[in-house]
Amino acid sequence: MDVDAALERLLRDSAQVERAVVLDAGGKLLGSSARDDAVTETLAATARDLAAVAGELHLGSTEVTTIEVGLVEGALFVLREGERTIAAVTGPNPTAGLVSYDLRTCLHGIEETRKPRRRKAKPKEEQGA
Repeated sequence: MDVDAALERLLRDSAQVERAVVLDAGGKLLGSSARDDAVTETLAATARDLAAVAGELHLGSTEVTTIEVGLVEGALFVLREGERTIAAVTGPNPTAGLVSYDLRTCLHGIEETRKPRRRKAKPKEEQGA
C-alpha cells in the first residue's frame, strides 16, 4: 500500500494516534495525515530535529529507533525502521507500547516503490530490416 493509504489505515485503526507523518531516510516528507501544510511541516521538522539531537547525545549515533516525548495534552512519538521514519501525535495518556506497535505496523504496510525494469534492446540483426 502507498504512504497515504497506510497513514489513513493507521488513523482508522489506532484510537490513540491523532496525526502522523512519514519521512524517508534523508528526512524528506513522504506523506502526512494532516490537512494543514503548516502542521505537517512542524511535525516533520520536529521529528528530524529530535532524531538529530538524540543521535548527538548518544555519541553521534544515527541509529535512533524510538523517541517518546510525553506532554500534558498528549505525546509525540518518533520511530525509525529501515529507511523510513514515522512521527505521530497522540492524545493524553497514550499506551506507549500500543502506539509503537501501530506505528511499526504502518511502516511495514508501506510497499517499496519499484522502478519498472528496462527491457534489453534486441541486437540490430534481430530487429528485422
